[in-house]
Amino acid sequence: MTIAEMLGSAKTIAVVGLSDRRWRTSFGVSQYMQSQGYRIIPVNPNITESLGEKAYGDLETVPEPVDIVNIFRRSEYVEPVVEAAIRIGAKAIWMQEGVVDEESAARARAAGLFVVMDRCILKDHRAMG
Repeated sequence: MTIAEMLGSAKTIAVVGLSDRRWRTSFGVSQYMQSQGYRIIPVNPNITESLGEKAYGDLETVPEPVDIVNIFRRSEYVEPVVEAAIRIGAKAIWMQEGVVDEESAARARAAGLFVVMDRCILKDHRAMG
């Protein structure tokens, strides 16, 4: 599978670390993806909603299937997010620019998830044209 194929088939993106602050990168990137027709589910225990969507404290409490888990957390916080993504049956893990965890990426791939690391989902989506 390619990034373009994955983005073309995905409908729901759970954004771990999505802020409700408009100036944060996670907000702008998620707002763009929402404007492109994706359902954005905020995952952040510190907010109640973002982008007009109810926020959830963790991936396990999201009440619907998730295609992509987009991670806006520092690299040292990736492992439990990947473990949760595997448990909920997500199809893909996307680690934003600057987020790298090779061990977690290998575990996700071994569990059958598509993995993108150290790339911006907005930039890749725009590049598809």
